[in-house]
Amino acid sequence: MDGKKLEYKGEDALKEIEKLTTTAGDVQYGILKEILKRNAETEYLNKYMNGSIDVSQFKSCVPVITYKNIYPYIQRIANGEDSSLITGQPITEILCSSGTSAGEPKLTPSIAEDLDRRTFLYNLIMPIMNQYIPGLDDGKAMYLYFVKAELSTPCGLPFRTVLTSYYKSKHFKCRTRDPFNDFTSPDQAILCNDSNQSMYCQLLAGLVHRHQVMRLGAVFASALLRATSFLERKWAQLCNDIRTGHLDLSIIDPACRSAMMSILSSPNPDLADEIESICSRPSWKGILCHLWPRAKYIEAVVTGSMAQYIPPLEYYSAGKLPLVCTMYASSECYFGVNLKPICDPAEVAFTLLPNMGYFEFLPLGENGALAMDIDEEEAVPNDRLVDLVNVKVGSYYELVVTTFSGLHRYRIGDVLQVTGFHNQAPQFRFICRRNVVLSVDNDKTNEEDLHRSITTAKKLLEPYNAMLVEYTSYADTSSVPGHYVLFWEIQMVDSATSIDAKLLQECCVTVEEELDYVYRQCRSQEKTIGPLEIRVVEPGTFEALMDLFISQGGSINQYKTPRCIKSSTALKLLNSHALASFSSPRDPKWVPLNG
Repeated sequence: MDGKKLEYKGEDALKEIEKLTTTAGDVQYGILKEILKRNAETEYLNKYMNGSIDVSQFKSCVPVITYKNIYPYIQRIANGEDSSLITGQPITEILCSSGTSAGEPKLTPSIAEDLDRRTFLYNLIMPIMNQYIPGLDDGKAMYLYFVKAELSTPCGLPFRTVLTSYYKSKHFKCRTRDPFNDFTSPDQAILCNDSNQSMYCQLLAGLVHRHQVMRLGAVFASALLRATSFLERKWAQLCNDIRTGHLDLSIIDPACRSAMMSILSSPNPDLADEIESICSRPSWKGILCHLWPRAKYIEAVVTGSMAQYIPPLEYYSAGKLPLVCTMYASSECYFGVNLKPICDPAEVAFTLLPNMGYFEFLPLGENGALAMDIDEEEAVPNDRLVDLVNVKVGSYYELVVTTFSGLHRYRIGDVLQVTGFHNQAPQFRFICRRNVVLSVDNDKTNEEDLHRSITTAKKLLEPYNAMLVEYTSYADTSSVPGHYVLFWEIQMVDSATSIDAKLLQECCVTVEEELDYVYRQCRSQEKTIGPLEIRVVEPGTFEALMDLFISQGGSINQYKTPRCIKSSTALKLLNSHALASFSSPRDPKWVPLNG
């Protein structure tokens, strides 16, 4: 951020937020002017602006783009051409998305000062949290962070995830130590490329410090649930390490072994007995509270598709720990923070900070009508975009960003709804990713519609002490008519109860009843879509799916279960774990619109 202050403590951080949001319009104008000043002579911008740094010319001449438009430039830089193709500063690394939300991983250019911006946002989190939960400096944070082994581009630039970049940077490794960033996990465990060894060591460290842990967390809720499942399998082994003071021989990473042996230091049979007594209970309801009794909240992304993980997290915490979602970010840009973090997960709204990049918004609809009327690849008229301070409460938008690192009017693909303003800065609720859809005929089901319909249907399981722990989908067009297939992993909370075929068939119908008008018209009237199918899969199937994507280059830290399966390998895995199949026994209700 060009030498500007990165670290704000307490009141200073809150004052900075107020300053930025009070003058959001001016800050945005200044950010765009600075970006144009730095990038005016690049091949990309010069093609549209001929060296001009005029803001009005930028808005009228520079097109709104998607990834496919900028990819050739990024690929040329990755192959060794100069950064000046798109940015006036040296590109220091290429970031990759997790590649599991939709299709292949995307390549994102990054410059050195991007790390400054990310650090700036991270440094705002604890001052915000301290307003709501006091005493967080009186203990440790058990946050489970992971890196992925990085690659190199043909010209030698690091090629890695945005979180791997941050955890390996001096901004993280050389951070100022204070009570608010005192983590149970040693850096050596976080930086271990082997996710199983990293998970084992981080959980072991968290158990050793169990009476000091004030907060629990991971980047995504799915990672925390994966850790809970890992703990369920490995707790006896972990207790043995604590009891004997010796680290299990399966941990072969030298840095991990050295760091963990310092934490174990000596045998602690009393602590091992405490943990064994808790983990050997017949029910793991509230296990997180029992193992870490001083914990005050769980921090993780629980918005969008991650909302699926709220019920199991509430089960493992017995509903006693608030689920906190603190920030909104992507590989392309870090965007904003949640100024009311102790809110219901369904009410999470992020305040976009105007100094993080230049933000514009593509209108999608108003008054709750989410209008997906602009195709991903369709050209967008420049005059359709709305500035940050001019969005309307209640309206839906797709986020468009311009960054210092060379993305100009780039469609992020996130659909947001404006919920209000903090001073001049709008606050947004994350709705979904636009490019995650199911479609067989004229239907187009987005991520939010799918999640809403499944949320309604899974309530039918509750009277039978059954819980939907994970799901994904795909459009099966191998036969005519094609149909939607849902893969459900169901956990029986009480082994004495069971669910029958009729119940799962009713779940199928309930999902269809909740889908939109066009889908139900295609199903009931036009018969161009076949009955929806639910395939129940074995316990652990979605962990195997995660392992598959990680083995193909994904990051455990950034992994999100794909809500629509596009990989034939992943589909084969899911089908190989299917226990039973159920289909809708009748058409969903559909009534023609008047007129």
